[in-house]
Amino acid sequence: MEASQQPIIIIKKKGGHGGHHGGAWKVAYADFVTAMMALFIVLWLMNASKQVQEAVGGYFKDPRGTSKKVGSNQNGSDNYVAMKKEDMSKIKEQLLQSIHHLDPLDKLKNQIEITMTAEGLRIELMESAKGTFFELGSANPTPALRSLLQVLSMNLGKLPNKISIEGHTDAMVYSQAKAYDNWDLSTDRANEARRLMQSEGIRPEQIAQVRGLADTQPRQGFNPQDPSNRRVTLIVQYQVVGGSEVALPGGVTNQTADAPTSAKPAAASAPAPGRAGL
Repeated sequence: MEASQQPIIIIKKKGGHGGHHGGAWKVAYADFVTAMMALFIVLWLMNASKQVQEAVGGYFKDPRGTSKKVGSNQNGSDNYVAMKKEDMSKIKEQLLQSIHHLDPLDKLKNQIEITMTAEGLRIELMESAKGTFFELGSANPTPALRSLLQVLSMNLGKLPNKISIEGHTDAMVYSQAKAYDNWDLSTDRANEARRLMQSEGIRPEQIAQVRGLADTQPRQGFNPQDPSNRRVTLIVQYQVVGGSEVALPGGVTNQTADAPTSAKPAAASAPAPGRAGL
């Protein structure tokens, strides 16, 4: 047979990878992505605050959230990190900075005092002789109080700590004390502050107490009618991490209460005339 007449034989080879290693690259890529994610988390934690580091560590030590030392509080409050006693000084500085932005000329400097006490962080909003935060003789708030409570609520609403609100008056009495007196006024002012703060970011469960104390706890005991005795006090209570209650002085426990508390029930809904000094 001549060479030109010989049949042409074409050999075709089927390509492709073996089934036993066809997805191996996917596993390797997944391991690489996981390693990179772990690296970024470590880098983030190295630059995070101590509170965040303790919270993350607390989760891995106790994923169910029952840890008593770290992690979120027992109320399941989402992103709220438990605030300890030593953190209150930082909160105080943040509040002072926020108030300064609101009042750069320090016009309210003599009417606002923030101190650390055995109960917690005490914020006192004191009246002037002409009235700074409330209209004289009533529980009607002024624009200054609304603006100030808005700033305070935006900061305090981020905390898990309970807040007590107290109303105080001076020793000047109403001319018709039986109809409406200092107990009523102090309670109404404290409750008005509560309503304003809840509308600006304070959670209802944050309110531990609302009470009116009339003139029983004056700032200036030597001058019972001093304007600074008329004030609303906000107390950011120390938090017991891992506990369901926060102990207050005198054995009183911290309970949520929207209704006002005072040593004397309110007798009327509107003030009577004749209280010129408040």
